[in-house]
Amino acid sequence: MSLKSTIPFWGMFLFLFTLGCKTDSNQASQTNDEALKEKANQLAHKFIITDGHVDLPYRIGVKNFRLEKEFLGIPIQSDEGDFDFVRAKKGGLDAPFMSIYIPARYQITGGAKVFADSLIDMVSNIANAHPKNFVIATKPSDVEQAFKDGKIALPMGMENGAPIEDDINNVDYFHRRGIRYITLTHSKDNQICDSSYDTTATWKGLSPFGIDVVNRMNDVGIMVDVSHISDSAFYQVMRITKAPVIASHSSCRKFLPKFIRNMSDDMIVELAKNDGVIQINFGSTFIDQEVRDQNDANREKLFAILDEKGLSGRDSLAKPIIEEFEKNNPSLFADVKTVANHIDHVVKLVGVNHVGFGSDFDGVGDSLPTGLKDVSQYPNLIYELLKKGYSDEDIEKICYKNVFRVWNEVERIAKG
Repeated sequence: MSLKSTIPFWGMFLFLFTLGCKTDSNQASQTNDEALKEKANQLAHKFIITDGHVDLPYRIGVKNFRLEKEFLGIPIQSDEGDFDFVRAKKGGLDAPFMSIYIPARYQITGGAKVFADSLIDMVSNIANAHPKNFVIATKPSDVEQAFKDGKIALPMGMENGAPIEDDINNVDYFHRRGIRYITLTHSKDNQICDSSYDTTATWKGLSPFGIDVVNRMNDVGIMVDVSHISDSAFYQVMRITKAPVIASHSSCRKFLPKFIRNMSDDMIVELAKNDGVIQINFGSTFIDQEVRDQNDANREKLFAILDEKGLSGRDSLAKPIIEEFEKNNPSLFADVKTVANHIDHVVKLVGVNHVGFGSDFDGVGDSLPTGLKDVSQYPNLIYELLKKGYSDEDIEKICYKNVFRVWNEVERIAKG
């Protein structure tokens, strides 16, 4: 047989060999991917998962989401909202900080303290009505015991310090009521400090009373939450706090340079120097500039259409117009990978000890990213971190150890 006559044979052999290698490689890749997903699910249930911000109390108390009647309005299982017991257990969530959210309007109308008490009562009632499922937690050891018992711990954080009103003793009062962090303000400047959403700059940072509030929070053992506050207020907090602080539900301004509700790199560095933790918000408009821009553009177009017809969004005649517009101009969503990118950015900037989860479930409406639509999907985020090469130890820190470190240190400093 001549050399020339052997070429087709060897060509076919190499083709089949290469095809086989590619098939084997694809199969190996798929097998590895499935193994990684299984590991992510295992880690989600092996480690405690804390989440810095879940808006369940406001969702139930004010937004009137429907819940299964047989559970008397208590979120054991529901197809409404982002959180219930069944989905939380599926996702491995063990300690969602219940947000005692106080809208800024209470700073004008009054009644912030009464409203805060009503939401705290609601969380307590959830635990009392279903002691086999939920338990109130006021310290990390409570969460650890709940985890051992198969229960979901419900620590509480108050979003907006307005309920403190003008009485510094209310800091102590809310500590006794179980509040373990306070977000100093929300969407408007209040009596404590300026908001990142407000342009008034009432105090150019913290008010004199706000300085007293931060000091008293340090003294009684309430974590200072710097989410929502202005940059000036943040840097002033960093100068005066005796304890590490948290950002309970913020993301990285690096990816959305004009969105000052997020934290800049310099702020994250200062937070790390303080030994604090930024807990990444999952909302699409917090993490993806393209999504935010497109959704903002759609909103402006819709407002223009309604304005041309002399309607507001709350008018009954506006409803079919809004529905038709949303059908033709659907909202965009970020992806779970984008949340992982924000976590990865913090880690590359200041290390793995200063980042955690702060989803804002039930607080960011329908803007949650693909792959993180509710509390059952934390394994998807852990999977993305595993793909980036994060170790089990790294993931354990992100899931809960970083937050526990801050929480325990705040308790230690308060005890003197």
